[in-house]
Amino acid sequence: MFYIAEETIERFIKEDIPYIDLTTLVLDIGREKGEMSFVSRDSAVICGTEEVVRIFSRLGIVPLKVTPSGESVVPGETFIRAKGPAHSLHMAWKVSMNILEYYSAIATRTKRLVDRAKAVNPKVEVVATRKMCPGTKEFAVKAVVVGGGLPHRLGLSETVLLFKQHVNFMGGLSGLLNKIQAIKDRACEKKVVVEVDCREDAIQLASAGVGGIQFDKLSTSSLKSIVEEIREINPLITLIATGGINEGNVQEYAATGVDSISTSSIYFGKPVDIGVTINGI
Repeated sequence: MFYIAEETIERFIKEDIPYIDLTTLVLDIGREKGEMSFVSRDSAVICGTEEVVRIFSRLGIVPLKVTPSGESVVPGETFIRAKGPAHSLHMAWKVSMNILEYYSAIATRTKRLVDRAKAVNPKVEVVATRKMCPGTKEFAVKAVVVGGGLPHRLGLSETVLLFKQHVNFMGGLSGLLNKIQAIKDRACEKKVVVEVDCREDAIQLASAGVGGIQFDKLSTSSLKSIVEEIREINPLITLIATGGINEGNVQEYAATGVDSISTSSIYFGKPVDIGVTINGI
């Protein structure tokens, strides 16, 4: 289902092992046989185990147990076990743990947001912005999807989304309104979505026939009434809430009746606490 490029896997390994594992080398334990186990200390949605197995393969490690990405684990649960030579196990240890801790955390936070939002609005979708740490998009997108969300916008080539920064070059909102039909005609295979921060702009754009409106940092009380008003103008328009939405307020935004909630909050927070043991056999 997910494509993580070979060069991404190699880059993650190379970052941690530029040449040799000096500690294992000077201890002269590299050829000893061992077993490694990964245990979650938190309740979590696991993400990244398939990529860890690919790391194992490159280092001569044999997996014995692997829990697929997307599965939930409880504290104390072992979700990966593997065996191999000590030098390989120690090289795989930290890079694998980092992948699992950070991306399981994104998946877990996404799952919590999705569950909370759908509890009050089963039709709403939680989507993640592209504000992830640079260089980590492949893993971050997988973690979001594993957690039950979807990417909002993978890059500038994907969607037609106008911000105030675009409208400033078009003579303001009035200039944009005059060009809406021409924009829709040119991007006929895409929805034209415009971000707004007030009711008046939203009503004018909905009346002009845009395909979607993204509301930035509107209060939930004002957003609910605006959504109802716009639905009267165009029941099929796509409505997105964004800006400061997190686990604490996602249910309030879901209850406004928007189609989608866009958030960056899932990228930021504590990693899942994962313990690793390596023993000789």
